[in-house]
Amino acid sequence: MNSTPAHHARAYVAIGLRTLVLGTAAAILAGCYTASEALLDSIPEDYRQRHPIVLKEAPRTVELFIGNRRGTLTATQRADVLAFAQTWRNEGTGGLIIDVPAGTPNERSAAAALQEVRSILAAAGVPPDAVATRPNTAGGDPRKLATMRLHYPRVTADAGPCGLWPYDLGPTYHREHYENRQFYNLGCSTQRNMAAMVENPSDLVQPRSEIPTYTARRTVVLDKYRKGESTATVYPDAAKGKISDVGN
Repeated sequence: MNSTPAHHARAYVAIGLRTLVLGTAAAILAGCYTASEALLDSIPEDYRQRHPIVLKEAPRTVELFIGNRRGTLTATQRADVLAFAQTWRNEGTGGLIIDVPAGTPNERSAAAALQEVRSILAAAGVPPDAVATRPNTAGGDPRKLATMRLHYPRVTADAGPCGLWPYDLGPTYHREHYENRQFYNLGCSTQRNMAAMVENPSDLVQPRSEIPTYTARRTVVLDKYRKGESTATVYPDAAKGKISDVGN
């Protein structure tokens, strides 16, 4: 059968459409691959960079439960307030705020207990002008007892959040699998635990300065060294609790 110009035109149009479809599909796939590669390249290999420990301010809080017919603190509550005041002196980065129950059945008892709280804080060395109060309305419900809350800001260490999985861990054709890269969540729990356990968050940034030596102990050790005696500490009761001589 002889071809006509119209037949050739339809053939060229069909070829052009197939080429356009294939080109569009290739562009879409290339875009997906590029996005995946860009995400992978943006994830550091070092877990300390993926889950850095950061320092921030967070409140430290203690709650006192005051009954509606008790205007004084219990012995445990007095100890809690005293310990709270001592920790404020060591780590507080701002003033101390007391949330006092207001518009609740224990409002009058809390007002009386507030005076005792202020006395304990002052005795522990907290300046009166560093203490402020504000009402605690228990959410506006006049039937509920509101707690007296003491809180202040302090510097804390934090890392995370953990449990994030930006890509699949199973066998894939992506780089994170065939390059044996670390998965994103690796090391997150370790970083969070370290941030939670550190006593002074500033130790994660810089070392502490040296403290003066213990002069009394240094004098004893130097005197033994001058006499030619052993400078080791002798514990007379070191073997008092042993039950066997194995290993001696």
